[in-house]
Amino acid sequence: MHAQNPYTDRYDLKRLATHHPKLQNHIVLNPSGEETIDFSNSSAVYELNKAMLLADFKVENYELPMGYLIPPIPGRLEYLLHIQEFLSEKFNIDKNTKLRGLDIGTGANGIYCILGLQHFNWTMVGAECDAKSVEIAKANMQHTKSLKNKIEIRHQENKSFLFKTIIHSEEQFDFTVCNPPFHSSKEEAFRGSQRKLNNLGREFDKKEVALNFEGQANELWCNGGEALFVKRLIKESIAFKNQVKVFSTLVSKSESLSSIKKQLTKATANFEVLSMDLGNKKSRIVLWWFDTAL
Repeated sequence: MHAQNPYTDRYDLKRLATHHPKLQNHIVLNPSGEETIDFSNSSAVYELNKAMLLADFKVENYELPMGYLIPPIPGRLEYLLHIQEFLSEKFNIDKNTKLRGLDIGTGANGIYCILGLQHFNWTMVGAECDAKSVEIAKANMQHTKSLKNKIEIRHQENKSFLFKTIIHSEEQFDFTVCNPPFHSSKEEAFRGSQRKLNNLGREFDKKEVALNFEGQANELWCNGGEALFVKRLIKESIAFKNQVKVFSTLVSKSESLSSIKKQLTKATANFEVLSMDLGNKKSRIVLWWFDTAL
């Protein structure tokens, strides 16, 4: 993990629970006698990440309805720390600079916008095509005085577009981030959740897994999966190359990289791929920019 990520060590669950008492109900002991939570239990994961927001990011309240994607705070923060470091090294931007970022597909959780403002003091805009998710994200911003009226969540009404209609004329951003839906269908996403539960040693209830998928169509799957989604990002980014310094996205599957790199080469973009390892989970960040960019 990034050296500046505060969650490199074991979570201090007792400290977090003092800020969010509901977390205490999910703390258990592992075989070594250490305190942990059941990471296969969505309620436990939700309360853990909510506790992090309340304890470490000055969020006063945070609510996600059942079925919406629970944002793992350490991993989301890791992505933003790499973005900050990359801009500092590649573009010689001081790390204390107040950046302006755009989150494509911010979802109901709006987490990159919250972390960008609360941890880095950046100006953040979130874009989302699902109207209900926009409503939930906006409501969460209103719960906290330091977030209220400082983060803008824009509704992408035309699902054919990603940047178009979201980035306004003459508007400038230092970076974009994206956590694309990486499955190609609901069935594939469902099988992925089953495998995850099996790997965690937990028997799964098909009805329970299905219920947890409520509201997640735009968050977990799309036609063509992450490779096609990222190729769409790249194609559309060309029209905004003078308004964004660096575009970026997470890529979950290593097999997606080949077609993504071909698309970047076709777009005559400069690009880099950064590895991002969080425990047993391996991911990567693809960043690209154009010679005419600011």
